[in-house]
Amino acid sequence: MISTRLTGLLGIRYPVVQAAMGYVSGPRLAAAVSDAGGLGLIASATMTLAELEKAIEETAGRTAGPFGVNLRADAPDAAERVQLIVTRRVPVASFAQAPRPELIATLKDAGVVTIASIGARRHAEKAAGWGIDAVIATGGEGGGHVGAVPTSLLVPQVAAAVDIPVIAAGGFFDGRGLVAALAWGAAGVAMGTRFLLTSDSPVPDAVK
Repeated sequence: MISTRLTGLLGIRYPVVQAAMGYVSGPRLAAAVSDAGGLGLIASATMTLAELEKAIEETAGRTAGPFGVNLRADAPDAAERVQLIVTRRVPVASFAQAPRPELIATLKDAGVVTIASIGARRHAEKAAGWGIDAVIATGGEGGGHVGAVPTSLLVPQVAAAVDIPVIAAGGFFDGRGLVAALAWGAAGVAMGTRFLLTSDSPVPDAVK
């Protein structure tokens, strides 16, 4: 167990978040990560509302650990997805792009932990002002990055600018990276590509 502000916030054993990656981040992978002590995320952007409901139910059936749903605030049915997260008592909701203050407020009022992905310090400051609980600072090395600032420059900037847990993302794949992120002021790391190679990833073996 590694204790940081992030593990305390999310109720996880290790400060590792599995990034939301299209069809890859479904119930099987998310539940496996949560079972192993990290935070698994369901990627909902490619799912219908009905598919998301089934994915939440399956994930909850596979793990007793906390997990989350990643969503886009600009989706036409974003409010319905947020309500589904609340109704199904999903512990965490993360935003793939810029969140909306009213969605954050709805989730927080229901006790859901909120996380926003950001690619610049000013974006982190704005999200923190809206009441977000944590941010994923994604550097230019990230596969699903939201900015061009290198991770090694972005993470210390964001950690110094906001008083909420910062999750470092972009280029992390092992324990050495986690140690570096903690030294930069982050409270944990998010990894995407590394989880593509795991046994619980649905990516075909030829690709792995």
